Amino acid sequence: MATITLEKVSKVYPNGLPAVTDLDLEVAEGELMVLVGPSGSGKTTALRMVAGLEDITSGTLRMGGQVVNDLPPKDRNVAMVFQSYALYPHMTVAENIGFALKLRKMPKDQIKAKVRDAAQMLGLTDYLNSKPAQLSGGQRQRVAMGRAIVREPSVFLMDEPLSNLDAKMRVQMRAEISRIQRRVGVATMYVTHDQTEAMTMGDRVAVLHMGRLQQCGTPQMLYERPDNIFVAAFIGSPAMNLYEAGISSDGEQVVIGSQSLALPRGLLESRPGLAAMKGRKVVVGIRPEHLSDAALAPSPGPGTTLYADVELIEALGHELEVHFLIDATRARSEEAAAAQETADLGGAPALTMAGAKSEGVARVSPRSQLKAGSRAAFVVDTEHLHFFDPDTGAAIWN
Repeated sequence: MATITLEKVSKVYPNGLPAVTDLDLEVAEGELMVLVGPSGSGKTTALRMVAGLEDITSGTLRMGGQVVNDLPPKDRNVAMVFQSYALYPHMTVAENIGFALKLRKMPKDQIKAKVRDAAQMLGLTDYLNSKPAQLSGGQRQRVAMGRAIVREPSVFLMDEPLSNLDAKMRVQMRAEISRIQRRVGVATMYVTHDQTEAMTMGDRVAVLHMGRLQQCGTPQMLYERPDNIFVAAFIGSPAMNLYEAGISSDGEQVVIGSQSLALPRGLLESRPGLAAMKGRKVVVGIRPEHLSDAALAPSPGPGTTLYADVELIEALGHELEVHFLIDATRARSEEAAAAQETADLGGAPALTMAGAKSEGVARVSPRSQLKAGSRAAFVVDTEHLHFFDPDTGAAIWN
């Protein structure tokens, strides 16, 4: 087993286009690190540099403490699982799984034993004599993983391995891959553009945008303490509602359009940086689940209610997603626009860059009686408001 360490790793193409810039990242033994970001964020390029399929322009790449910048792919002891299964159609499942071992001229009885063990781990024992054409998409992906597992690599690399599967199979395979990765116990880098996939699978998640690392941490950390507007808008489905706002001169309220919310003491204590924003503009973020139907609230506290016009209601069984219009202006940040336009937002409305009214989403109880076209009152969980500097996009904490 080995760790993967990237120190100030950059990739610049011959035409001068930077794909990855100063990437610092460390993947521990047994850890599943997910690289997530929109198309063109540099995540696949980073993975290919680790695999040795792309040259590193600058920086240092280590595996198990050894510098491998100039080591050819065959000498890195990595196994890669691609978006396409890349199975040999004329070979059986057993032959596909054991093909790399056959190339190494490993004795047949050893190959048979390793293939049998991998097939048992992957639930493929009954399909060893089948051809790929006889398998489902999920089974083919498991064969591709089996081919990687039998090589006993130091590092696993996975590039969008679930993108060719239907929605139901993707959910099932997310759990399968996580289970298998923990059982094998090697450092794994997993690339996806789907933030839901990243959040449900990763021990840690690295968010990339335009070739730069925006934030790396546990899924819960990214969700609760995003470092900037891009991460805040990209992580979460539906996306965080982001509006231009201002802090009152006494620092006790945030003004959103024509409305205001009281800032509770606990919030101000957890974000001491807000004290310097009195009388200044900010970007305020509200997660959809932190908006609830006031009609179901026993006694909303003062300064906790926002009013909006209901446009559309999506009934999801366990909750309602309420799309509304509010007299506020969506954040004009280019980073927020990029995140919301490219992330998997699960049906959230597109970003409105300006206007008298802007869109938003609330996740409320299925007991709510709100209707499209009605005027809604939403109680805001003000303890969980997020604030960002409108000039830098950085989160306001200290």
